[in-house]
Parts: sequence; structure tokens; C-alpha cells
Amino acid sequence: MHLDTPGTGRPLVIGHRGAPGCRPEHTLESYALAARMGADCIEPDVVPTRDGVLVARHESEISGTTDIADRPELADRRTTRTVDGHTVTGWFTEDLTLAELRTLRAVERIPALRQPASTLDGRFAVPTLAEILRLRAGLSDELGREIAVYIETKHPSHFAGLGLSLEEPLVEELTRAGLTGPGAPVFVQSFELGSLRRVRAATGPGVPLVLLVAQADGPVALSDAALASLAHEVEAIGPDKLLVIPWQEDEQLGAPTDLVARAHAAGLLVHPWTFRAENHFLPRDLRLGRRPADHGHLLAELAAYLEVGVDGVFTDHPDLGVLARDASSRVHRRDT
Repeated sequence: MHLDTPGTGRPLVIGHRGAPGCRPEHTLESYALAARMGADCIEPDVVPTRDGVLVARHESEISGTTDIADRPELADRRTTRTVDGHTVTGWFTEDLTLAELRTLRAVERIPALRQPASTLDGRFAVPTLAEILRLRAGLSDELGREIAVYIETKHPSHFAGLGLSLEEPLVEELTRAGLTGPGAPVFVQSFELGSLRRVRAATGPGVPLVLLVAQADGPVALSDAALASLAHEVEAIGPDKLLVIPWQEDEQLGAPTDLVARAHAAGLLVHPWTFRAENHFLPRDLRLGRRPADHGHLLAELAAYLEVGVDGVFTDHPDLGVLARDASSRVHRRDT
């Protein structure tokens, strides 16, 4: 995918898990809606099945995103695992074949905050990465513009320990879809630099790589020295949005940090996550109404980040991301 010089291009709107503000996340229907809302990228997280097929789920434990708990024929698959140091009990994709996973249907992950989306529980299947890549191509044709796919490898070290590589089948699917050459509409992201290195070794420089950074890891992972080193290995960073503009102690939006400027100086794009419209996810001064599920001023939050100069935003509400990006572009054109 063509990459602009950091800080100079049109910011990307990344449909985080599709458009989960309106549809259950990580379904073909959610991705399609995101693209039709104007998103530049659709963003699947990939995990493996027992037979090594990559499917889209936020985590491999799927009791909160599918109806598996209501399937008595799969009750014996419930187990407890340790994933990256965290003990988790439930049902895991790595214990199911693709054929078994195909019998399940997606459900809304946070129904208390997204009741309208929960009315669609049971309607949609869990898609494979191959199906998502075919959908991407079809949406690009339908909409007359190139839709990019922005893929996250989830817990790659955990799965490698189970003998289930994420990178090998990922590269195979990208190659099959013709998405490994220079300028291909694809990004690969991970919290693990080792996973990105394995993708780069298999694809060469054609696939842009993005290192995700959690808030707790920011001070070390995003020092000037770390950014300079990262610039030799990845094209972008994906920081928790609070590393770009933190909240104050009273939960109001604070003053921007210098992260964007420092990352740009190192030659790295900056794509923060995650922007959501519900009060529960917004700083206190941008909330509306009394309920956590009420929608607040997401446009104002996005505007603050775009003003700082981010190169893209992960959002559950791509339509609002597009509105904010386009409004920001108009302001910048008028100012110049």
C-alpha cells in the first residue's frame, strides 16, 4: 500500500473489527458496513483453529463473541488455559476444527453498551481470513476504491507454543490473494515485534508493518532510541490513544504528548487506538447523557487527535471517523 511521508498524507480511517458500533464485531457484515461507511481499511484480528485455519476473532477464547456456550455438543471443550501469562477459562478456537467453528454464530461482545447490535446475535458466521480477503476485493470493486486489510496477529507466541503458526498461513493467504507486493493494500500489525519480523522475512518489504503499543509499555517502547530502532523494522506504530493525548486525573481530555512529533521525526506513521462513541470509552468532558451506553462527542475527540497530526485512527464507528477526517481536512485547507 502506498505510504505517505509521516504527517503529510490523508489520515486513514481504520474500521476496527469492522463497524462494531453497529454490527457484531469480526463478521463479514461488520467489515462490509465499515467499507460502505467510508473506511479506508477493514481490520481483522486472526487466530487459528485446531486444523490451522486463520479465522477472525478478537481472542481465541470465544464464549463472549459466539453462541458456543449454548451448544451442548461442544460443552466438553470448555477448559482453562494460560495465554500470555493470563489464566482464561472458556472455549478456544485452537480446540475446534474449522468445521466445528462453522456451526457457531457470532454474538455481540458488549451487549450492555451496544444493545442494538445485540439484536443481531445469531445471524452471522465466524469468517476465515480467506473469506475476508475475498470480501476486500469485492468491496474494492463495488465501491470503486481500494479497500485495505489491516490484519493483527493475536498472541503469536502463545500459538507458536501450541505448534500453530500465525505467520505462515497469513503469508500464504496474502500471497494467494496477490497482497504481498509493493503497494498492496495491506498492513500487518502485532504487539509482538517477533511476529512482524517473521512476516517481513517471508514477504520482504512489500507489506507495511505496525507495532502495537499498550499504555503500560509506552515509556520504554516509545523512547527516542526505541523509535529510531523501530524505524528500521516497521513502518508505523499503533499506540494506545492515551499515549498520544492522556486523560487528566479528573478523566477530562488532557494536553497532547510529543509522541506524534517524535515518531514522525523517526520516520514512523502513527495510528492510535481505539475511538468509540459510547460514554464509557470517552473522556468525561466529552460525554453526553447519564448512561455509559449513551453516545458522546466522539467527533470532538477525533478532531483533537487529528489536530495533533496522527496518520490514521482505529475506530468502531467508521462513519464518524470519516466525518471527522473530512472536517479536519477542510479546516487545514482553509488555514493554508
